[in-house]
Amino acid sequence: MRPLSLLASALLFCGGPALACGPDTNCPLGDRHYRIAMPKGHDGTTPVPAIVFSHGYRGSAQGVMRNGSLRRMASEMGVALIAAKSEGDDWVIPNAPRHMETDGAPEFDYFAALLDDAMAHYPIDGDRIVATGFSAGGMMTWNLACSMSDRFAGFIPISGTFWLKPPETCAGPVASIVHIHGTADRTVPLDGRPIGPTHQGKVSAALEMYRSYGDFERRSEATYGDLECVEEASATGEMLKFCLFEGGHAFRTEFVRFGWDQLAEAGRL
Repeated sequence: MRPLSLLASALLFCGGPALACGPDTNCPLGDRHYRIAMPKGHDGTTPVPAIVFSHGYRGSAQGVMRNGSLRRMASEMGVALIAAKSEGDDWVIPNAPRHMETDGAPEFDYFAALLDDAMAHYPIDGDRIVATGFSAGGMMTWNLACSMSDRFAGFIPISGTFWLKPPETCAGPVASIVHIHGTADRTVPLDGRPIGPTHQGKVSAALEMYRSYGDFERRSEATYGDLECVEEASATGEMLKFCLFEGGHAFRTEFVRFGWDQLAEAGRL
């Protein structure tokens, strides 16, 4: 068992300390942390679903919690907002600059410990947790979908994909994914771009890999406001949805709400 996993297990076994943390104070987790905002007016006992948000390059949990629109949306939905934090400037995921040799295990251990810790100290419904993130956080979300699908009800990667190329296959049960991307994104282009010793992967390659992994079949095309989506489904009822908007490298709170609503309509929440 790795250090963060040991920490989470110890906290659970002991009942855990009373954490004085929340949206404005770090929740300590070994040498890392996260932040959490419960819905406004929550009674402190009723289990609620949660959104786990991964920040972009050089972002922070503090920065996520300063997004008033995101905080309000989560609260109005009756959902806890959990802001994850990378150890340094960026997530340690396969083929990323400065992390070419990693298999992503440090991050997967961190997210497992984060989920265990949050559920040990807050009334979080473990069956209704969705992972999302923007840019580098969208890349982290894709890696979670491929390696930790058993811990989440669904995934909403926004403007991010795998570095270099997707893995040959994934681990765990097939999950539902709603990927959202701008047609004119120059920071994380749909066809990728070279950065240092590596290359941002093609979004189409990530979708193709997951399509094969989950045995998805194309069902329809649909328009939702300014999102043009291709919808696919698996024999087990999971959803793979690829949605484009006209624009660049941009995050909008309504993207998260849209992805959440799509997962709910598909029966994942």
